[in-house]
Amino acid sequence: MSEHSPKNPAPAEDAESEPRPGRVRKPIGWSTIVIAALVAVSAALVWRRDGTDGVLDILTHDLSLFSGILPHEKVSRALGPKSGLKGLLIGTAFGAILPGGPFTAYPVASALLAVGADFGATIAMVVSWTLIGYGRAVAWEIPIMGTDFTLWRILISLPLPVLAGALGRFVYVRLYPQPEPKDNET
Repeated sequence: MSEHSPKNPAPAEDAESEPRPGRVRKPIGWSTIVIAALVAVSAALVWRRDGTDGVLDILTHDLSLFSGILPHEKVSRALGPKSGLKGLLIGTAFGAILPGGPFTAYPVASALLAVGADFGATIAMVVSWTLIGYGRAVAWEIPIMGTDFTLWRILISLPLPVLAGALGRFVYVRLYPQPEPKDNET
């Protein structure tokens, strides 16, 4: 039988010994570099389109410029009811790259609906943000679950936002039919 019973556990190693060194963290990791690069590219595109004033407006007015950045006609064309599969794919891609938590995703989805996106594309965006969102994958999933698991999960999840958006469009059109425009005959 063992010398140490459960009532008399083995003594712990000397508590006065040197502590185990922890994992040394780099001040700037690769995820920070990726996010900084995305911010820089976005700022450069805004600067190219609107100049310095455009960049400063975004920095000072936060999300209040959302309707100015996404005019109703362009959103309606790209994500509206007549956008077809293209609109669902754009919504899916947008949701996958949208950073932040629910405090970001749901106001953006609401703003998209307000400026002309349909339910299907918005559902695809929210489902994509939930299932594929790179922010959680980079910050949590890859470090904890590993790259192979994360890539396979994302690959398997790719069609789901498009399917959810298509189903959302199908159901919405049947629950809330749009009245046919009446031709004025004289």
